[in-house]
Amino acid sequence: MHLIPWHAPRTSSRGQAMVELALAAPLFLMLLIGVIALGIGIFYQQQVTNAAREAARYASIHSFTSSQPTVSKLVPQSPPLSYVAFDRPEDGWPYMTAAARSLVFGLDRNEVNVAACWSGYQEIDPVTGNPDPSKYDAPPPVASPGYDVAPGASPPVYWDPDTEFVQCTIDGADPTANPDAISCTGALAATTVDEASNASEAPGRIVANVVTAYACYEWQPPLAGFLLIPETVTLRAVISEPIQRQQ
Repeated sequence: MHLIPWHAPRTSSRGQAMVELALAAPLFLMLLIGVIALGIGIFYQQQVTNAAREAARYASIHSFTSSQPTVSKLVPQSPPLSYVAFDRPEDGWPYMTAAARSLVFGLDRNEVNVAACWSGYQEIDPVTGNPDPSKYDAPPPVASPGYDVAPGASPPVYWDPDTEFVQCTIDGADPTANPDAISCTGALAATTVDEASNASEAPGRIVANVVTAYACYEWQPPLAGFLLIPETVTLRAVISEPIQRQQ
């Protein structure tokens, strides 16, 4: 009598490898593409920040003392004789915007939106206790123990240290405090509220106005649905610069 040897059933190593690949490949691809998308997003964010920085710098050095100033909606109370409203908000600040977009690389420059607003000192209305909208280019207050006094005011006008510097707004929001509240497509000149002019320090005139530039770009990440992230990501940047005198 002959006994037939028994062999344990063999499992297919090839089939097991394919199953493991099917389970691991999507996770690996998601991780790989996610890292690439994250790198692209960081690079684009740097480009938007460069655009905001260049816009703020351009508006800063092209103040009301330059021959071709980038202006706010408020006209300086005592501009120089050569003053002309050159780069205007009614036109969307074409020169400031062009300067900001000129340093953008790797994305559509025309899709980078730029806006700006101006902040400065305002005298306080002694009746209402609020900043006087007609006195928006006041000199910096002189600090005194316990309170600040507006120089030259008669009677003395006392300044609230928390409100002496009036921040401008874009789309109804303070760009330096809450840039996410500003719509990228709505960052236009019509939605800019200036609290100061584009005045700069000049002989016999001491002001401390600041320009704040806002830049944004709506980015569509690659394979957003596969990565389970929003199809549109708004990249924003805000830079503030003190106004500089050029003449």
